Amino acid sequence: MEDKENPPSLDFQNTQIAYAHKTDQELKETSRLFTLMNKPSLVGIGSNLGLTAIKLQFPLIQRLIKNTIFKQFVGGTNLLDCQKTIDHLYQNKTLTILDYGAESKSEEADLDHVRDETVRAIQLAASNNSVPAVSTKITGLAKNELLEKLNKDEQLNSAEEHEFQKLYQRLNAICEEAYNLKVSIFIDAEESWMQIAMDRLVNEMMAQYNKDKVTVWNTFQLYRKDKLDFLKECHQNAMDQGYMLGAKLVRGAYMDKESLRAEQEGYPNPIQDTKDDSDRDFNLAIGYCVTHYETIGSCCASHNAESNLLQARLIAENQYDRRHPHLNFCQLYGMSDNITFNLAQAGYNVAKYVPYGPVKEVIPYLIRRAKENSSVTGDMSRELSFILTEMKRRGLK
Repeated sequence: MEDKENPPSLDFQNTQIAYAHKTDQELKETSRLFTLMNKPSLVGIGSNLGLTAIKLQFPLIQRLIKNTIFKQFVGGTNLLDCQKTIDHLYQNKTLTILDYGAESKSEEADLDHVRDETVRAIQLAASNNSVPAVSTKITGLAKNELLEKLNKDEQLNSAEEHEFQKLYQRLNAICEEAYNLKVSIFIDAEESWMQIAMDRLVNEMMAQYNKDKVTVWNTFQLYRKDKLDFLKECHQNAMDQGYMLGAKLVRGAYMDKESLRAEQEGYPNPIQDTKDDSDRDFNLAIGYCVTHYETIGSCCASHNAESNLLQARLIAENQYDRRHPHLNFCQLYGMSDNITFNLAQAGYNVAKYVPYGPVKEVIPYLIRRAKENSSVTGDMSRELSFILTEMKRRGLK
């Protein structure tokens, strides 16, 4: 139990704690990278150049990517490479969630490879106290076309039925390995036109593997209008069926794509009307999960300072164990160090989400990191501000 009279002193403006893990030279390199990424026109050119370089296999460009943006946001090209990152984070009281960076695969061999790579990550996690979870995407385990058809409850032909059985086997193999080795498996949320099918699969896996501990975790995108109610519905179903819910809470990553498709196809936009609506539902979801922490394993997977402070305050005020395995925080590797390392210093369960894989596999992920945050008001501006503050504190130029 925590000391209610002495809640954690959390200050996400504390750059000394946020960047204690970086040398002066590393901080300067990070500053240069974020300065470049804060220029939208340059990000656009770089993104196109990166995709072209991968397609044409230009080694010079690939090397440049690997030594800059890859190094900032990716743990390594393979699991062995990641160990240095894992150890470095753990030295700074921070855990690691591993994620193989492959997505949107369609060939059987590629889909099987993602399964095998995820199982290997689970096995590595089992041998590291600092890696409590592995993340995966169902779009790395099945064709998008199959998931879209399942989402509509359309009749599958014999070939598609075979594909579905293969998907089920792949996902079950991952969840079974995670259960046996006492590792959590986080399953990402994706576009709404595939999500219903994925939710059904994940709920089925939770019913099988979450009876005595939270092994399988679904992801709830609270920028969708229906997800707060869906979270509560999933929890009630879990209680009725005798298992625990695993809930990773995110705001969401497909807003523009979702809104455009809704407009083009003439159905109601599933995305919240305003950012305030998303923030409200996200924070209500945090409150719900923390209140029911004994039967919900939850993770505040957010870069929003207010939401992280809310969860930390709820844990402290209710005198819950800050290290309880059902009460977690997570931010992307290479971002929001001011949140991650201050939470870690205050004694909370906090992890970095660490993608890994060959440069060609993680390029789409890297482009998203750059593009979605390159505006003047985006995350890169905030990140750069903190970095420059720490450089000034250290007397660096």
